[in-house]
Amino acid sequence: MTFDTVVANGRWFDGTGAPSAIRHIGIRDGRVAAVSPTPLDTDGCPNVIDAQGKWVIPGIIDIHTHYDAEVLAAPTLSESLRHGVTTIVLGSCSLSTVHVDAGEAADLFGRVEAIPHEHVVRIVGEHKSWKNAREYIEALEALPLGPNVTAFIGHSDMRTSVMGLDRATREDTKPTAAEQDRMEQMLTEALDAGFLGMSSQQLLFDKIDGETCRSRTLPSTYAKGPELRRLKMLLRRAGRALQSGPDISHPQNIVSQALQSLGFRRPRLKTSLLAAADMKSAPGSVWLTSTLAAIVNRLGGDFRFQHLPVPFEVYADGIDLVVFEEFGAGAAALHLKDEFERNELLRDEEYRREFRKDYDTKFGPRAWHRDFFDAEIVGCPDESVVGKSFGQVGLDRGGLHPVDAFLDLVLEHGTALRWRTTISNHRPKMLRRLARMEGLQIGFSDAGAHLRNMAFYNSGLRLLRHVRDAEMQGRPFLSAEQAVHRLTGELADWYGLDAGHLRVGDWADLVVIDPQHLDDSLDGYHEANVEAYGGLSRMVNRNDATVQAVLVSGREVFRDGQPTAILGRERTGGFLRADGQPRNVPRKVTGPVTA
Repeated sequence: MTFDTVVANGRWFDGTGAPSAIRHIGIRDGRVAAVSPTPLDTDGCPNVIDAQGKWVIPGIIDIHTHYDAEVLAAPTLSESLRHGVTTIVLGSCSLSTVHVDAGEAADLFGRVEAIPHEHVVRIVGEHKSWKNAREYIEALEALPLGPNVTAFIGHSDMRTSVMGLDRATREDTKPTAAEQDRMEQMLTEALDAGFLGMSSQQLLFDKIDGETCRSRTLPSTYAKGPELRRLKMLLRRAGRALQSGPDISHPQNIVSQALQSLGFRRPRLKTSLLAAADMKSAPGSVWLTSTLAAIVNRLGGDFRFQHLPVPFEVYADGIDLVVFEEFGAGAAALHLKDEFERNELLRDEEYRREFRKDYDTKFGPRAWHRDFFDAEIVGCPDESVVGKSFGQVGLDRGGLHPVDAFLDLVLEHGTALRWRTTISNHRPKMLRRLARMEGLQIGFSDAGAHLRNMAFYNSGLRLLRHVRDAEMQGRPFLSAEQAVHRLTGELADWYGLDAGHLRVGDWADLVVIDPQHLDDSLDGYHEANVEAYGGLSRMVNRNDATVQAVLVSGREVFRDGQPTAILGRERTGGFLRADGQPRNVPRKVTGPVTA
């Protein structure tokens, strides 16, 4: 029998961590039909990919994204797909669109994930046809999905739908017995439909957008112990996962969430927590998190920290950056949507005094190191400040406090002032250690969110570059096979997904990578317009020479950095269910689509 596609002569990785080898891969009916050390018969094969000198790996799995609105309007999700990501997890950080209406979805996603409020309202309003988790999956699979998707159901989604956003975000309000029962029913329906589990959030820096409940924290942060325990018990019994963000302002919350993974006369709770990082603001914290994970798992838990395997570099336009939510003066500025009102606040000397006090206070948990000398201006109408830090600008202007230098420039130039800083993962040696640690999951890209602030769509490729560079320098810290396993099979096995492997019988989600182009091109700064969001320019990654080909379910969707004719016209991906149900074989989708 002929093959639909043959990938010839490539260095094949099966996703298990086993030794790689030069192999010829034959694909038929969406699956791997042959892995051969000798050439395959290509007579009658319509697609032969010469992978000589290339790596052939399973498609990368991205375990933490916020594509929940974008997937509805632009289901190709091409910004991830072009970098070899073939399976994407939706519904992170307690946020999903399964039950909330369009306005509530926009309020939940708009500020904390920096996704334009008006476009979330429009997109969810135009597309929402589902009433429950199973219908949500059916709606996704009616779209011309590019990659595979899977999802958590969001605790804030359920809580808002049941209680209303106002009641769900009041400290003195608990769900009634009927409301609690309804949330449990929603979660049970989602688990039965094949969702990975539930995402929650206790981080108090994440704020709501909109008018009614603006600047309150996410609904899940108001949930008390009894509510959480009953929902988590459903996850325990089903063997599904909890994805959560702890309240870092109370470090005991991190310990509590780790210990909850243990059973103690009940089923253990699979837990994936945010996040293990080498923080500039707290250099020793990474050892505490890694040690905590090791202890809990040694005691019988099933606990993981999510980890981004690259430097966490963020950009900002003016003061629009989520790290300012961490302290009172910053949150006060972001609370104001009106530019005139915000500018009046930034001019106020009493406000500046509070900002300087917050900035100079170096104690207490925080994500941002709060050092304006470690913040480079990369774009400004006043070209004399480009390339300088805000601290240096302050010195140049007669010894101004760095905060005053920053606020003055924001007042002068608004969002035309663009700057960057690296918050964490800045030490290569520590990144190498983290990449090897058990109890860490390689992920946390936040793809689809913070559109003007960061771009980690190719973070998997950047890990592979780090591994290859170290190997070539004679200082290996992780084999290429182990790195591929961490990005693919390890994640698929933990979440129970039919993906992440490239053996005979497996679905042919695969990526052909040119290792010679695992180079500096991966770090380049680029922007591209997002049609789904009215042409908004967002940060992206572009390394077209690195990824030669991407296949989903045996269908080629990218070649040499360009989408193929079927992307956006036919469905290649499906919803991957965590309960062992077979993958829904893609079918053609007709009608206009946005690619």
